[in-house]
Amino acid sequence: MYEFGTTREQLALVSVKNHENALLNPIAQFKKKFTVEQVLNSNMVADPLTLLDCSPISDGGAALVICSEDVAKRYTDNPVWIVGSGQGADALALHDRESITTLMATVRAAKMAYAQAGIEPKDVDVVEVHDCFTIAELCAIEDLGFVEKGKAGKFVEEGNTKLGGSLPVNTSGGLKACGHPLGATGIKQAIEIVAQLRGEAGARQVKGAEIGVAHNVGGSGATAVVHVFKKEV
Repeated sequence: MYEFGTTREQLALVSVKNHENALLNPIAQFKKKFTVEQVLNSNMVADPLTLLDCSPISDGGAALVICSEDVAKRYTDNPVWIVGSGQGADALALHDRESITTLMATVRAAKMAYAQAGIEPKDVDVVEVHDCFTIAELCAIEDLGFVEKGKAGKFVEEGNTKLGGSLPVNTSGGLKACGHPLGATGIKQAIEIVAQLRGEAGARQVKGAEIGVAHNVGGSGATAVVHVFKKEV
């Protein structure tokens, strides 16, 4: 906020959007609509983040079946391919990092995954990011290369990350509203991307989605993993 002029209302819009998406997700934990004012006026946790800026710590499980191409085609005629995978790391201590507004682990993981997949950020149709807090979603879409550093707040304010926007983000409701069961979170993100690419996401379906990205974080940003998924075309 100090460096880039990001507003409190822009943070709140992340929460509002993710709860709207959760209303369309049968497995989401929090199917309740909130307004910007309700987010701003909920109990303060760590200024400027209120309760409704923070994801829950949830119970839950998730599973994927991963197999080779020849095996996959014995079980489905609608496979989704993992075409890129990247992992990045950074210092655990915040004071040892180059910047507190950039997660270099995400930047490094994304570059590796994009290179392996042979794509650029502009090629991505839908993305699930690690929105443990509303500010984390803004940082993630910048560090993943979708938005210039410091401009994610405005990008969200303009509606770009909503369903029907130029880059739908956290169509599942994200960690914020779908729930954050820690160990199951990354798999749940991949499941959402697979559903989107298969055209099986129901009311939250991103029309024509062919390439999706899942981004997961650990150790307060000391490690990040990015996967690129592509539907069979």
